[in-house]
Amino acid sequence: MARWIAGLDGSRGAWAGLLLDRDDPSRWRAARFARVRDVLEAPEAPDVVGIDIPIGLPERIRDKGRSADRAARALLGRKRTSVFPVPPRAAVYAADYEAAKALSRALSEPPFAPSIQCWNIVRSIKEVDALLRAEPDFRTRVHEVHPEVAFFRLNGDRPLAAGKKEAAGLAERRRLLAAAGLAPALVASSPPPGVAADDHVDAMAALVVARDIAEGRAMPLPPDFEHDAEGLPVVIWAPAGGLGVGLGDAGIC
Repeated sequence: MARWIAGLDGSRGAWAGLLLDRDDPSRWRAARFARVRDVLEAPEAPDVVGIDIPIGLPERIRDKGRSADRAARALLGRKRTSVFPVPPRAAVYAADYEAAKALSRALSEPPFAPSIQCWNIVRSIKEVDALLRAEPDFRTRVHEVHPEVAFFRLNGDRPLAAGKKEAAGLAERRRLLAAAGLAPALVASSPPPGVAADDHVDAMAALVVARDIAEGRAMPLPPDFEHDAEGLPVVIWAPAGGLGVGLGDAGIC
C-alpha cells in the first residue's frame, strides 16, 4: 500500500497542493485544492501534510509572537523576514481588522497589532483551526511549516540570494529541492491552473518537510513546544537541512 504525503501553500484563496508517494517518489500529483479537507480526503489519503499556515493559537501572546514564530525568526537570524507574529486566538476570530488589532493589543505583552499580511490570511487560519478542532484524527496528519525556514535549512542554514518571485530566486529554490531528493520532473513542473509559480515551489518545500516529519528527522521550532488551549501544537516544522540531503540517505528512520 502506497504511503502518500502532501505539501500545501496558500494560493489565491485556495491551496497549491502536491502529493507524493514515499515508496515511489516518481509518483506525484499537483493540484489546486479549494479546502484542506479535500487533500486529506483525496484518494491518496496522505498521512502527513506540511502546510504553510499557523496552527496553534495561544490565548495570550508574549514577546511579540508565538514561541514558534520567535524560534523561526531566531533561526533565520535577520530582522526582515516573512515569519510575522500571529495574534491571539480571539484576534484571529475578530469580526474585522480594527477589532482584531484592538483584541491583539489587549491580549499581548507587550501590546502589538497583527500586520495586514497576517490579517489577509485569517480566513485560511480559521479554516485549518476549525478543521483540526472538529476532527481530532487530522491533528496527527497536519503540520505547520514555513517555506522561508525550509529553504534556509535546505541551503545549509544560509539566506537565499534572490526573492521567490524573481526568476533567479525560483531557479535557486528548485535547485535546492532537487538536492533535497525530489524527482526532477516534479521540481521542473509547471504549476497547475490557478496556482502561482512561487506558491507551487513553496508547496514543494512543504512536501520536503512533510517527508522529513514522516521519516522522523524534521526539526521542531522550538524543540520543546507548547500546545494551545485547544490542544493544538504551537510549532513550526523544519526539514533536516543541509545541501544534498535526499530520499535515499542512509540512517533514515
